[in-house]
Amino acid sequence: MSKVIILGSSNAIPTRDHENTHMVIVGNDRMVLVDSVSNPILRLEQAGLDFNDLTDIIVTHFHPDHVSGLPLLLMDMWLMGRQKPLNIYGLHYTLDRVEGMMGFYNWSAWPNFFPVVFYRLPASEMTPVLNCDDFIIHASPVNHMIPNIGLRIEFPQSAKKMAYSCDTEPCGEVLRLSTDVDVLIHEATGDEPGHSSAVQAGEIAKQAKAKKLYLIHYPTGRFANGDPVAEAQTTFPGEIILAKDFMSLEF
Repeated sequence: MSKVIILGSSNAIPTRDHENTHMVIVGNDRMVLVDSVSNPILRLEQAGLDFNDLTDIIVTHFHPDHVSGLPLLLMDMWLMGRQKPLNIYGLHYTLDRVEGMMGFYNWSAWPNFFPVVFYRLPASEMTPVLNCDDFIIHASPVNHMIPNIGLRIEFPQSAKKMAYSCDTEPCGEVLRLSTDVDVLIHEATGDEPGHSSAVQAGEIAKQAKAKKLYLIHYPTGRFANGDPVAEAQTTFPGEIILAKDFMSLEF
Protein backbone atom coordinates (compact mmCIF):
# COMPACT_ATOMS: atom_id res chain seq x y z
CA MET A 1 0.00 0.00 0.00
CA SER A 2 1.28 3.48 -0.87
CA LYS A 3 1.77 6.13 1.80
CA VAL A 4 2.85 9.72 2.26
CA ILE A 5 5.15 10.56 5.16
CA ILE A 6 5.43 14.14 6.37
CA LEU A 7 9.16 14.78 6.89
CA GLY A 8 8.66 18.38 7.98
CA SER A 9 5.65 20.54 8.81
CA SER A 10 6.96 24.01 9.71
CA ASN A 11 6.96 27.16 7.65
CA ALA A 12 10.30 28.74 6.69
CA ILE A 13 11.46 28.99 10.33
CA PRO A 14 11.91 25.43 11.68
CA THR A 15 12.21 24.27 15.27
CA ARG A 16 13.69 21.20 16.93
CA ASP A 17 10.39 19.36 16.56
CA HIS A 18 9.19 20.87 13.28
CA GLU A 19 11.49 20.80 10.25
CA ASN A 20 10.76 22.84 7.10
CA THR A 21 7.88 21.41 5.11
CA HIS A 22 8.72 18.47 2.86
CA MET A 23 7.39 14.94 2.41
CA VAL A 24 8.00 11.62 0.73
CA ILE A 25 5.60 9.50 -1.34
CA VAL A 26 6.34 5.79 -0.89
CA GLY A 27 5.12 3.05 -3.23
CA ASN A 28 6.13 -0.51 -3.95
CA ASP A 29 8.48 0.39 -6.80
CA ARG A 30 9.12 4.13 -6.48
CA MET A 31 9.88 6.59 -3.71
CA VAL A 32 9.41 10.28 -4.47
CA LEU A 33 10.82 13.08 -2.31
CA VAL A 34 8.81 16.31 -2.52
CA ASP A 35 11.33 19.08 -1.80
CA SER A 36 14.67 18.58 -0.06
CA VAL A 37 15.68 20.47 3.07
CA SER A 38 17.91 20.03 6.12
CA ASN A 39 19.78 16.69 5.93
CA PRO A 40 17.49 14.52 3.77
CA ILE A 41 19.37 11.27 4.41
CA LEU A 42 18.99 11.56 8.19
CA ARG A 43 15.38 12.63 7.81
CA LEU A 44 14.55 9.61 5.69
CA GLU A 45 16.37 7.30 8.10
CA GLN A 46 14.35 8.74 10.98
CA ALA A 47 11.23 7.86 8.98
CA GLY A 48 12.47 4.27 8.62
CA LEU A 49 13.34 4.68 4.93
CA ASP A 50 16.51 3.94 2.97
CA PHE A 51 17.61 6.97 0.96
CA ASN A 52 18.97 4.59 -1.68
CA ASP A 53 15.37 3.69 -2.52
CA LEU A 54 14.71 7.25 -3.71
CA THR A 55 13.84 7.17 -7.41
CA ASP A 56 12.55 10.71 -7.94
CA ILE A 57 12.60 14.21 -6.46
CA ILE A 58 10.03 16.91 -7.15
CA VAL A 59 11.32 20.42 -6.44
CA THR A 60 8.28 22.66 -6.06
CA HIS A 61 10.09 26.01 -6.08
CA PHE A 62 13.45 27.61 -5.49
CA HIS A 63 13.17 28.98 -1.96
CA PRO A 64 15.78 27.89 0.63
CA ASP A 65 13.21 26.25 2.93
CA HIS A 66 12.29 23.89 0.08
CA VAL A 67 15.56 23.24 -1.77
CA SER A 68 18.46 23.83 0.64
CA GLY A 69 19.08 20.14 1.34
CA LEU A 70 19.37 19.07 -2.29
CA PRO A 71 23.15 19.65 -2.75
CA LEU A 72 23.93 17.67 0.42
CA LEU A 73 21.63 14.84 -0.65
CA LEU A 74 23.24 14.54 -4.07
CA MET A 75 26.75 14.75 -2.66
CA ASP A 76 26.10 12.16 0.06
CA MET A 77 24.49 9.77 -2.43
CA TRP A 78 27.59 10.10 -4.62
CA LEU A 79 30.00 9.65 -1.70
CA MET A 80 28.14 6.50 -0.62
CA GLY A 81 28.40 4.97 -4.07
CA ARG A 82 25.02 5.44 -5.67
CA GLN A 83 25.03 4.26 -9.28
CA LYS A 84 21.37 4.13 -10.33
CA PRO A 85 19.78 7.20 -11.95
CA LEU A 86 17.80 9.82 -10.04
CA ASN A 87 15.03 11.83 -11.69
CA ILE A 88 14.42 15.46 -10.67
CA TYR A 89 11.25 17.30 -11.74
CA GLY A 90 10.41 20.99 -11.58
CA LEU A 91 9.55 24.09 -13.54
CA HIS A 92 12.12 25.49 -15.98
CA TYR A 93 12.63 28.44 -13.61
CA THR A 94 13.31 26.09 -10.70
CA LEU A 95 15.58 23.56 -12.37
CA ASP A 96 17.65 26.23 -14.11
CA ARG A 97 18.49 27.53 -10.65
CA VAL A 98 19.05 24.05 -9.21
CA GLU A 99 21.61 23.36 -11.94
CA GLY A 100 23.17 26.76 -11.35
CA MET A 101 23.41 26.07 -7.62
CA MET A 102 25.08 22.72 -8.25
CA GLY A 103 27.39 24.45 -10.69
CA PHE A 104 28.71 26.59 -7.84
CA TYR A 105 29.70 23.31 -6.16
CA ASN A 106 31.43 22.30 -9.42
CA TRP A 107 29.61 18.98 -9.38
CA SER A 108 30.47 18.29 -13.02
CA ALA A 109 34.03 17.64 -11.82
CA TRP A 110 33.01 15.08 -9.19
CA PRO A 111 34.28 11.75 -10.65
CA ASN A 112 31.97 8.84 -11.40
CA PHE A 113 28.84 10.76 -10.49
CA PHE A 114 25.60 8.79 -10.87
CA PRO A 115 23.12 9.85 -13.61
CA VAL A 116 20.81 12.72 -12.67
CA VAL A 117 18.01 13.36 -15.17
CA PHE A 118 16.21 16.72 -15.08
CA TYR A 119 12.60 16.87 -16.28
CA ARG A 120 11.49 20.45 -16.91
CA LEU A 121 7.75 20.89 -16.49
CA PRO A 122 5.68 23.50 -18.35
CA ALA A 123 3.81 25.99 -16.18
CA SER A 124 0.39 24.69 -17.19
CA GLU A 125 -2.40 23.11 -15.20
CA MET A 126 -2.47 19.36 -14.61
CA THR A 127 0.91 18.75 -16.21
CA PRO A 128 1.82 15.04 -16.05
CA VAL A 129 4.83 14.47 -13.79
CA LEU A 130 4.98 10.74 -13.09
CA ASN A 131 2.81 7.77 -14.00
CA CYS A 132 3.56 4.35 -12.49
CA ASP A 133 1.70 1.46 -10.90
CA ASP A 134 1.96 3.07 -7.45
CA PHE A 135 0.76 6.58 -8.21
CA ILE A 136 -0.04 9.14 -10.88
CA ILE A 137 1.23 12.65 -10.21
CA HIS A 138 0.17 15.91 -11.90
CA ALA A 139 1.38 19.46 -11.19
CA SER A 140 -0.27 22.85 -11.55
CA PRO A 141 1.23 26.33 -11.10
CA VAL A 142 0.11 28.08 -7.93
CA ASN A 143 0.24 31.70 -6.76
CA HIS A 144 3.42 32.24 -4.76
CA MET A 145 6.11 34.93 -4.80
CA ILE A 146 8.11 33.00 -7.40
CA PRO A 147 7.07 30.24 -9.85
CA ASN A 148 5.79 27.29 -7.84
CA ILE A 149 3.72 24.14 -8.29
CA GLY A 150 1.12 22.25 -6.32
CA LEU A 151 0.56 18.53 -6.80
CA ARG A 152 -2.29 16.08 -7.29
CA ILE A 153 -1.51 12.43 -6.59
CA GLU A 154 -3.81 9.57 -7.52
CA PHE A 155 -3.29 6.08 -6.10
CA PRO A 156 -4.73 3.60 -8.65
CA GLN A 157 -4.67 0.57 -6.38
CA SER A 158 -6.95 2.19 -3.80
CA ALA A 159 -8.64 4.79 -6.06
CA LYS A 160 -7.68 7.43 -3.45
CA LYS A 161 -6.65 10.98 -4.38
CA MET A 162 -4.53 13.56 -2.60
CA ALA A 163 -3.58 17.17 -3.33
CA TYR A 164 -0.79 19.34 -1.94
CA SER A 165 -1.13 23.10 -2.30
CA CYS A 166 2.50 23.96 -1.54
CA ASP A 167 3.11 27.67 -0.77
CA THR A 168 0.33 29.72 -2.34
CA GLU A 169 -2.36 32.30 -1.98
CA PRO A 170 -5.87 30.96 -2.57
CA CYS A 171 -6.29 30.53 -6.31
CA GLY A 172 -8.35 28.69 -8.87
CA GLU A 173 -5.46 26.40 -9.74
CA VAL A 174 -5.33 24.99 -6.20
CA LEU A 175 -9.10 24.62 -6.12
CA ARG A 176 -9.13 22.63 -9.35
CA LEU A 177 -6.10 20.60 -8.26
CA SER A 178 -7.96 19.63 -5.08
CA THR A 179 -11.40 18.84 -6.46
CA ASP A 180 -12.95 15.76 -4.84
CA VAL A 181 -9.72 14.57 -3.21
CA ASP A 182 -9.73 12.28 -0.20
CA VAL A 183 -6.95 14.31 1.41
CA LEU A 184 -5.93 17.93 0.86
CA ILE A 185 -2.62 19.00 2.42
CA HIS A 186 -2.79 22.80 2.42
CA GLU A 187 -0.38 25.38 3.74
CA ALA A 188 -1.44 27.64 6.62
CA THR A 189 1.33 30.20 6.93
CA GLY A 190 -1.06 33.13 7.34
CA ASP A 191 -3.01 35.63 5.28
CA GLU A 192 -0.06 37.32 3.58
CA PRO A 193 1.31 37.71 0.05
CA GLY A 194 2.11 34.34 -1.51
CA HIS A 195 0.54 32.35 1.33
CA SER A 196 -2.77 31.29 2.87
CA SER A 197 -4.29 31.29 6.33
CA ALA A 198 -5.92 28.29 7.98
CA VAL A 199 -9.29 29.94 7.34
CA GLN A 200 -8.48 30.26 3.64
CA ALA A 201 -7.23 26.66 3.53
CA GLY A 202 -10.60 25.61 4.96
CA GLU A 203 -12.42 27.62 2.30
CA ILE A 204 -10.47 25.89 -0.47
CA ALA A 205 -11.12 22.47 1.07
CA LYS A 206 -14.86 23.20 1.30
CA GLN A 207 -15.12 24.48 -2.28
CA ALA A 208 -13.09 21.53 -3.57
CA LYS A 209 -15.30 19.07 -1.63
CA ALA A 210 -12.22 17.49 -0.09
CA LYS A 211 -12.96 14.78 2.45
CA LYS A 212 -10.13 15.58 4.86
CA LEU A 213 -7.86 18.60 5.37
CA TYR A 214 -4.30 18.53 6.71
CA LEU A 215 -2.75 21.89 7.60
CA ILE A 216 0.98 22.25 6.97
CA HIS A 217 3.68 24.96 6.62
CA TYR A 218 2.30 26.78 9.67
CA PRO A 219 4.23 28.97 12.15
CA THR A 220 5.89 26.90 14.88
CA GLY A 221 7.90 27.46 18.06
CA ARG A 222 7.91 30.99 19.39
CA PHE A 223 6.20 32.20 16.23
CA ALA A 224 3.18 29.90 16.67
CA ASN A 225 -0.05 31.76 17.19
CA GLY A 226 -3.72 30.90 17.51
CA ASP A 227 -5.29 27.53 16.82
CA PRO A 228 -5.02 26.68 13.09
CA VAL A 229 -7.43 23.74 13.33
CA ALA A 230 -10.09 25.80 15.09
CA GLU A 231 -9.63 28.58 12.56
CA ALA A 232 -10.04 26.18 9.62
CA GLN A 233 -13.15 24.72 11.25
CA THR A 234 -14.90 28.06 10.73
CA THR A 235 -14.89 27.43 6.96
CA PHE A 236 -14.54 23.65 6.50
CA PRO A 237 -17.01 21.20 8.08
CA GLY A 238 -14.94 18.06 7.46
CA GLU A 239 -12.10 16.47 9.43
CA ILE A 240 -9.10 18.75 9.98
CA ILE A 241 -5.70 17.57 11.18
CA LEU A 242 -2.58 19.55 12.00
CA ALA A 243 0.28 17.86 10.12
CA LYS A 244 3.20 16.81 12.31
CA ASP A 245 6.70 15.59 11.47
CA PHE A 246 6.83 11.85 10.65
CA MET A 247 3.07 11.53 10.41
CA SER A 248 2.18 8.79 7.92
CA LEU A 249 -0.87 8.92 5.64
CA GLU A 250 -1.88 5.55 4.26
CA PHE A 251 -3.37 5.32 0.75
